[in-house]
Amino acid sequence: MKVDLTGAPETMLATLYARALDARAARPVLGDTAALEAVGRIEYDFGRTGINAGTAAGVAMRAKLLDGWTRDFLAAHPSATVLHLACGLDTRARRVAFGEGVRWVDVELPEVAALRERLLPPPPGDYRLVHASVTSAGWLDEVPADRPVVVVAEGLTMYLTEEDVRGLVRRVVDRFTGGELLFDAYGSFGIRLQGFVPAVRRAGAVLRWGLDDPAVVEAWAPGLTCVDALRSVELPDIALMPASARVPLRVMARLPGFRDAGRVLRFRFQADRSGARPSDGA
Repeated sequence: MKVDLTGAPETMLATLYARALDARAARPVLGDTAALEAVGRIEYDFGRTGINAGTAAGVAMRAKLLDGWTRDFLAAHPSATVLHLACGLDTRARRVAFGEGVRWVDVELPEVAALRERLLPPPPGDYRLVHASVTSAGWLDEVPADRPVVVVAEGLTMYLTEEDVRGLVRRVVDRFTGGELLFDAYGSFGIRLQGFVPAVRRAGAVLRWGLDDPAVVEAWAPGLTCVDALRSVELPDIALMPASARVPLRVMARLPGFRDAGRVLRFRFQADRSGARPSDGA
């Protein structure tokens, strides 16, 4: 199956390839064999991504952490809605194996969603794939707000503007009575280093938003609180990485700037129905 994507949508092929390489590793972190199968069906020069065993393990660690947080939320809220934003070709819904009381909504740009439908079978259960940009307002209005929500966005926020991210967060908090937001973000130093990321550079993509202080996001909506902020260089399962990647990460974890180049974050919210709103400049 030939794939012809450019810009930010093309970078999701790098993420897919990273999970596939991890699945082939002697000690896989995530073990996403569906990603390995998908890569085998795609006609694309994956060498363009610059992904190697070390970066593949890093992507897998991030995905595993977000999977775990999603499972934790669903264990506490067996009847819930999952909004998986910019899902790309990720098989998170199958990995998490959500239960009967869960409504799972994947959201992706139309051209990527169409590719996903050709390549990946939908998971069993209450599942829907929305063909839309996550920054458009209309699609969220069609998602029932009758349950707690967990929003998962992997490899998304850095391609958006701060205004886009803030608007998305506020729409979710306004619509649902409570839940969690799970996403990864680059710091401003990481944004400045984007030219050194082959998958971004070769796709012609641009990284836009960097987050240095989770308190910035907390100020966007009443009742929004950061409960976890793990540095990318200090994620669990680093011991499973090849030494060629593990040792540099240990060094980076000690260097100002590099240690805060990226984070994986979990925010919790209980919507404020009083009508109070933080200022747009918050």
